[in-house]
Amino acid sequence: MLDSCVRPDPERLLRQVQAEEEFERRGRLKIFLGYSAGVGKSFRMLDEGRRRRERGEDVIVGATQLVTPPEVEAVLEKLEVIPLKTVQGSRVMDIDAILRRRPQVCLVDGLAYDNPPGSRHAKRWQDVEELLAAGICVIASVNLQYIEERREQVEKITGRTFTESVPLSFINTADEIEIVDAPPEMCLEHAGDGADGAGASPSRQRQLSELREVALLLAADVVDRQLEVYLKRNGIDQLWGAQERILVYVTPDLNGAAMIQSGQRNSDRFHGELFVIHLNDPGLTTEERATLEDNLAVARQLGAQIEPLDGEDPIESIMQFARARGITQIFVGHSTRERWWDRLWGSDLDRLIRQAEGIDVRIFPH
Repeated sequence: MLDSCVRPDPERLLRQVQAEEEFERRGRLKIFLGYSAGVGKSFRMLDEGRRRRERGEDVIVGATQLVTPPEVEAVLEKLEVIPLKTVQGSRVMDIDAILRRRPQVCLVDGLAYDNPPGSRHAKRWQDVEELLAAGICVIASVNLQYIEERREQVEKITGRTFTESVPLSFINTADEIEIVDAPPEMCLEHAGDGADGAGASPSRQRQLSELREVALLLAADVVDRQLEVYLKRNGIDQLWGAQERILVYVTPDLNGAAMIQSGQRNSDRFHGELFVIHLNDPGLTTEERATLEDNLAVARQLGAQIEPLDGEDPIESIMQFARARGITQIFVGHSTRERWWDRLWGSDLDRLIRQAEGIDVRIFPH
């Protein structure tokens, strides 16, 4: 009788064994990711090191920021610090001293720092690579604006240019990534916008919200990559779940670029589809038609599927399209000015939320 069991592929088994051996030799990497300056990522990283040291792990600090706030200094006093060394007038991580000391865990602040010419490596993240290869676990920190593949996106949001960078391929090697998800008000307070961020402009608050969204999506991508690596290392075939289908409803009285861009980021993140819809209305003014066309131009540039809808009732038209296409998320704009009849009878937004049972509705105030 033939053996009903399927014999495993020897080459596949060999690759699994080699991958597992490499995984066991290499140090673990944890990254604290901040979406903006002032979220407290350095403190969180050092505080985790302090707690690990108190639990008995051998922890040292390999690199810190050149300027540290008082709360960070207080944690540093409780940890062993390997002094930075000077190369051509610049302070860099002392890799040789760390390797001689050989701790279990090394804390590294500021992954994106450039090392001066003549250093062992051109970038600090490459210093970390050497420590990991030597079997030393590293806990590090970095801000979103320094991740190379997200730098252009962040520059468009903030209007600021950044030169130092860490490649996303290195971030993807992290065994664990943690968003330092501090409220935007804390960032604004640290930036000098008042005790509760009240002095900040609406545009600055919107910038922080967009940066936070980008950071959350990036962290989710890293987690997906961790799962892929785990499944591959253990010879498990990956099965993808249901796609996300995101619907953005644009109107002629709303600049919908931010909504469409957010929809595109979410669609890319979940390997889904993006639809942008609008109602056919022959009675639009020249200004309204121009605003609508600007929105559709953004949608075309991002590769969205654009669908004009007919019908007198926008909510019925939206829901009919959403049900027919299996939409999972609806993005809509909403005016913050309340009208008296909305108080009595409810708004179109209220109707949409009631009818969109089983579909997430995301609201963009304007």
